[in-house]
Amino acid sequence: MKAAYMFAPGDVRVEDVPMPTLQEPTDAIVRMVRACVCGSDLHPYRHMTPHAEGWAMGHEMIGVVEETGSSVTNVRKGDFVIAPFAYQDNTCELCREGMQTSCPKGGWYGGEEGAAAGGLQAEYARIPQADGSLVVVPGVTEKSPDDLLASLLTLSDVYLTGYHAAHMGRVSAGKTVTVVGDGAVGLSAVLASHQLGAEKIILMGRHMERTDLGRRFGATDVVPERGDEGIAKVLELTGGLGSHVVLEAVGYMPAYVQSYGVVRPGGVISRVGVPQYEDAPVGFGSLFGKNATLTGGPAPVRAYLDDAVPRVLSGEINPGLVFDKAVALDDIAEGYKAMDTRKALKVIVKP
Repeated sequence: MKAAYMFAPGDVRVEDVPMPTLQEPTDAIVRMVRACVCGSDLHPYRHMTPHAEGWAMGHEMIGVVEETGSSVTNVRKGDFVIAPFAYQDNTCELCREGMQTSCPKGGWYGGEEGAAAGGLQAEYARIPQADGSLVVVPGVTEKSPDDLLASLLTLSDVYLTGYHAAHMGRVSAGKTVTVVGDGAVGLSAVLASHQLGAEKIILMGRHMERTDLGRRFGATDVVPERGDEGIAKVLELTGGLGSHVVLEAVGYMPAYVQSYGVVRPGGVISRVGVPQYEDAPVGFGSLFGKNATLTGGPAPVRAYLDDAVPRVLSGEINPGLVFDKAVALDDIAEGYKAMDTRKALKVIVKP
């Protein structure tokens, strides 16, 4: 079968690799209907150490179940399913508390040979802990409309990562929210904040085609400025007080600095951009002096899926609008390049 591997910065190839097989009775094999390139995939695309055998790529997929292990009872052959970007048993104490990305039996897709699970930018994938990981979507097939499939795909990661940022930030009616970053996760955080009733949503981004979509998703204001100038603009928009909630969807230090610059005293900074730094200020001039809370992390999307699927199926939300380019799996390197050069916001991948 075909699967995407990354060998060095900018070097993504589609390789012929063996078909995945059931390794545990809790596994399932899923045929990919749609996958995509994630903004977090661009971190190794830009900076990874060259690897002779390559890294299996991809962690977002919707597809059709082809085979199940003997212990799998919640899904069966032929089911159309969403595969969250992390797998989990969804029954342990941490999963029941809504922290599925910390499941002791869980893990991540992709990586070097010998990793617990392969990548999902592939024709077929082995899904560990299938009963806890896969979510069946009744009435949907691989022939369903493209826009519906795109929105369902966002529930494997990007939209629900944005939702997780808003949820952890305690966004609610009447609050002012600033979203730092106009990528697909940032735009998803705008949509989620709008769904949760935020009164004012300030989107910090400078790419007009993206911020225009942000306005469609519910942003009330756009701030293209960065650094001190951007902070000053947000403070102006909030009467000098700052935002109740700041959702950081970038992962780089300037975005974090911008976040604590615009959060109001007693506010919350919720980070879902994968941090590309180890040390971050938490002292008097950043968090302590403002009594600010810092939260966020890898989104336990499985915790939110059961509520989100009906919203997509009913048309209440259409988060699939973040996809603005489609490629075949054979051409996935083109998709990576388009996102890296900002010629695409988010790329959907077809078999």
